[in-house]
Amino acid sequence: MENKTAYVYILASKRNGTLYTGVSNNLIKRIYEHKNSMVEGFTSKYNVHSLVYYEASESIVSAIEREKQIKAGSRKKKILLIENKNSEWKDLYDELI
Repeated sequence: MENKTAYVYILASKRNGTLYTGVSNNLIKRIYEHKNSMVEGFTSKYNVHSLVYYEASESIVSAIEREKQIKAGSRKKKILLIENKNSEWKDLYDELI
């Protein structure tokens, strides 16, 4: 299996709002899809569109492992993860494009 950068990300509906954790090997495209409700599901149903956290991994396998680790953590841990890197809960999508 070829190593390729993959990303784990967290979206929020608002500061301290509904959170969604996902993984993708094309972060810009995936967040665009979330923002434009191109895929039916949790993020479109609950209007969870702000990219508040992301991190790169060396492979999709390691990104999926990290996603599972984040999802298994408490909401408090997710909020701390976000606030350690993005204390203002800014939408980071514009910085990517």
